[in-house]
Amino acid sequence: MNESFKNKAPRIVAIGGGTGLSVLLRGLKQHTRRITAVIGVADDGGSSGRLRREMGIIPPGDFRNCIVALSDEDSLLKELFQYRFPEGSELQGHSFGNLFIAAMTDVTNSFEDALTESSRILSVTGRVVPATIENINLSVELADGQFIKGESNVKESSSEIKELFIDPPDAEASPTAIKAISNADLIVIGPGSLYTSILPVLMVGGIVDAIAESKGLKYYICNVATEIGETQHFNVVRHIEVLERYLGSEILDMIIANDNITDIGEQFHGEAVDPSTGSTKHIIATSDLLDEEHKVRHDSGKLAKFIMENYLG
Repeated sequence: MNESFKNKAPRIVAIGGGTGLSVLLRGLKQHTRRITAVIGVADDGGSSGRLRREMGIIPPGDFRNCIVALSDEDSLLKELFQYRFPEGSELQGHSFGNLFIAAMTDVTNSFEDALTESSRILSVTGRVVPATIENINLSVELADGQFIKGESNVKESSSEIKELFIDPPDAEASPTAIKAISNADLIVIGPGSLYTSILPVLMVGGIVDAIAESKGLKYYICNVATEIGETQHFNVVRHIEVLERYLGSEILDMIIANDNITDIGEQFHGEAVDPSTGSTKHIIATSDLLDEEHKVRHDSGKLAKFIMENYLG
């Protein structure tokens, strides 16, 4: 696609976090340069969690992945940003990109400025912004009555999640995120972990109101596979039902789901998400969106192409 078209293409806001959002962004950047990724800030595991606890910064991991996904840089910089220090060193488990963003946050005294500078260095298409600049913690109430604190602990339970909470509960959205949502031609929610990547963004004060008031189309991208500890045994309709408890009904214009239902293999936990069971008032647009090499993920190219085909009619 030529650059002049990409510069005039729709303004897209992608909402979520984790691996799913970076997969989407890698595909979308082939169709438009006007992309804003609005990312959750509740990660408390791994390198991100360590930096969050030790430096008091917003966890950088999901932001790093999305910056790399949107980068037009062809040098070793992208590989360097994803480099993870080996076992046996004091930096074991940290990625270089996480440390870079943490250092840039300290230098600029602003996490948002650190993302801007990191994006400039990696020649990023579009923008990557936090849903809020407050450090959010997650907790869940399970169907069996247990309470679990911490995003990284949620997937350890086999009981269904009854309710999700964020702390502080009155966290306010970043003005940059609100402005992007308000001006969007298309808002894409997902793909990503429903309870730990998508819903924590929607629970930030001002985000849902901005989505509802935006004149842009609103799509939800359902995951291709379930996740143990979050969505075990969910079909597409069940995903929608849980999402709309937090988002509200009558907001989504379309649900996009994979219809290449296959055995995801013993190396992955979960099962393929079936779009054909259950009833819903929503339009569910389906296609083969599966990454054949990694059957719990979307294929970046297939997904972005299908989104744009539906948007353009």
